[in-house]
Amino acid sequence: MFYIGHNSDNFSIIDCFLSDDNEERIVKEIKHAHSGKGITRFISTHPDEDHISGLEYLDYNIDILNFYCVKNNVIKKEETKDFNHYCFLRDSKKAYYIERGCTRKWMNQACEERGTAGIEILWPIVNNVDYKEALRMAEEGESPNNISAIIKYSLEDGASVLWMGDLETDFMEKIKDEIVLPKIDILFAPHHGRDTGKIPADWLKKMDPKIIVIGEAPSEDLNYYNGYNIITQNSAADITFECLTKKVNVFVSNPSYSVDFLNNEYASGDDYYIGTLNL
Repeated sequence: MFYIGHNSDNFSIIDCFLSDDNEERIVKEIKHAHSGKGITRFISTHPDEDHISGLEYLDYNIDILNFYCVKNNVIKKEETKDFNHYCFLRDSKKAYYIERGCTRKWMNQACEERGTAGIEILWPIVNNVDYKEALRMAEEGESPNNISAIIKYSLEDGASVLWMGDLETDFMEKIKDEIVLPKIDILFAPHHGRDTGKIPADWLKKMDPKIIVIGEAPSEDLNYYNGYNIITQNSAADITFECLTKKVNVFVSNPSYSVDFLNNEYASGDDYYIGTLNL
């Protein structure tokens, strides 16, 4: 689960994973962070349970008015209350269906009233043969991993960040020549950093990420992207990237976590400062 505060009237949430242990704390934080914002959007990369868990609780507490997802009719062999709530939002008037190059106020279009949130959708290409096959399988009750959207956030004169949902290696290899990925500063590894979501070497070379964030999968399933700077969420716990002009201050909630590739600029924040990435 991610949120972007934006230094504007925008607020964005990407995916949701809440449990009985953390839902009250996290939603309290989100309610505080988006207080006073004119536009709050929820973006779903795909409807896998560990990306929509707690969605009903979140909606009850913040009233999701703008729900972004890929257009789909995914079904589940075992439905949960949060998947049913995903379907309710997906099929409602609150839904906006994302695909490569889509534009929308104020996601990536500004006006006199409000600036842009700096969000671009790089995938899916909805008429791509491999994507249509992945969608067909998901709509027959198979895994929805490979209908995941690729989402880019960028700050003017600052960081660029990329999310890839749970895309799997075999699928990425099929589509690697269909899209050109830009240079990226912070990359959230797909499929929580698992070997099964290892990013193709061609894409890694083009993106040349300065930090790769490895998610909370079991350690024995992870790929640690040898040769790249990584932050492992299993060890770091909650991570905050304070995106500023030409730099990113990085904070984590685990006081004993550290890395050796960031500069120490003695920044202060709500969590434990582990260093600054200069861009």
